Amino acid sequence: MRFLVSRSNLQGETTIPPNKSATARAIVLGGLADGISSVKNPLPGRDSFSIVGMMRELGAKAQVDDPRLWVFEGVSNRPKLPEQVLDAGNSGTGFYILTALCALIDGYSVITGDYQIRYRPAQPLIDALNDLGAQVFSTRSTGTAPLVIKGPMKGGKTRLPGINSQWLTPLLIAGALTEKGVTVYVENLYERPYIDMTIAWMRKAGVFAKNENYEVFTVPGNQRYTSFSAEIPSDWGSSGYPMIAAAITESKVTFTGMDPNDFAGEKIFPFILKEMGAKVTFSDEGRTITVEGGGDLQGIEIDCSNTPDAVPILAVLGTQAKGKTVLRNVGASRLKETDRTRSIREELTKMGAHIEEKGGTLIIYPSNLRGAKINGRHDHRIVMATTVAALVAEGETEISDAEYCNVSFPNFYELMTSLGAKIKIIED
Repeated sequence: MRFLVSRSNLQGETTIPPNKSATARAIVLGGLADGISSVKNPLPGRDSFSIVGMMRELGAKAQVDDPRLWVFEGVSNRPKLPEQVLDAGNSGTGFYILTALCALIDGYSVITGDYQIRYRPAQPLIDALNDLGAQVFSTRSTGTAPLVIKGPMKGGKTRLPGINSQWLTPLLIAGALTEKGVTVYVENLYERPYIDMTIAWMRKAGVFAKNENYEVFTVPGNQRYTSFSAEIPSDWGSSGYPMIAAAITESKVTFTGMDPNDFAGEKIFPFILKEMGAKVTFSDEGRTITVEGGGDLQGIEIDCSNTPDAVPILAVLGTQAKGKTVLRNVGASRLKETDRTRSIREELTKMGAHIEEKGGTLIIYPSNLRGAKINGRHDHRIVMATTVAALVAEGETEISDAEYCNVSFPNFYELMTSLGAKIKIIED
C-alpha cells in the first residue's frame, strides 16, 4: 500500500491512540500473572497481536476481540514450553522480552521474527542470559534471530551496554521469576523512560525492582506476578506526528486525553515546539494541548537519548526551522526496525532537505521540500514522518509501505485525513 500526499493544513480536535509500549508490557505481565487481568484501551496494533500470539504459546489465555477491553488469564508465573517456533513478527519489544521468558523454561525454545527482527542485534541480551544460567545462542552465530534458548536460568549478576533499553527490560521482567534474582550493571543507559515504565508496570503486577541511579538494577527472585486491572494512556510517541504537522503548517489542532504524568520521554514534544516558537497552549491540567502553526520556528539542540523513536519526525521538524536543528545522542535510533537516523536522512534528502549525519548527531538545516518517491522501508516511523514532511512539500509525494503505520498507529490515515490532510491510499 502507498500514500499519495499533497500540501495540506490541519484543523480540528482529535485523540491519540493508546500507547504501544505500555500495551506490550500489559500483555506480557497479564499473561504471566496469577488469575485474570483486564486491560482497558489497549493498542490493537500489529506488534500487540504478535506478542499476544507468543504469550498464548507459553500457555496464557487472551480475549482480544473487544478493541476496548482485553482480558488475560495468566500462566501463574510458570510459562510452559512452546510447542512451535515463536514468531515475534516485527515486534522488537516482543522478541527481546519473550527471549528472556523462554530462558525461564526447562527445555529448548526457538524464537524468530520477520526479516527486520532477524537483523536486530541481540548479542548483549544473549550474553546476559547466559551469565544468568540460561543457554542461548544464535543459529547463525551472528547475535541475531533465530535464537535457541534453554532454561531454566537461576539468576545472578550481569552487565549490559546502555544503548538499548530493550535488552534491560526483559532481564527485569524475567528476573523476578528466577531463583536467585537478578542484578544488572548498566553503562550509560539510554531510553530511561522506557525502564521507568517497565518497573512501574511490574509494580502494578505486584513485583518489586530497585533502580540505583540507572546504573544498577536489582530484582529479587522468587516473586510472583499477580492479576491487575489497568488502562493504557494515549501514546505520546504517536502524538508527535500530528502535533508537528500542525506546527509546521497553517494549522490549529487540539489534542485531548493526553497524560502529562505518563513515563514516555516523548511527552516533551509540546515543550520542544514551544521552545522553537510554535504557539502551544495547555488546559485541563495538561491533558488537552492545542498546537497552532503558521509562525516562524527557530532551530534548537535536542537530546534524543530518551526519545530515539522521535528522531525521524524531529528531523522533519528541523527542516522547517530557521538556523539549524541539532539532534544529539541518536545512537539508539540506529537499532530499530531500520537505522532510522540514516533512513530519515536519505529519504528527506530525496525531498530536497539539507541534513548532515555525524556519528551520534544529526544536523538539519532549513529546507524547501519538494515531492518525491519515498521508500517507507517497512518502518512505521519513517512512513509517518515522511507523510508529515509531504504536507509542506511542493507537489505530490508517494510513500511506499504505508500499511506499516498499523504497527503503532492503526488509524493514522483516518486521523490525519479527518483533520484535513490530503492523503490518498493506493493499493498495490
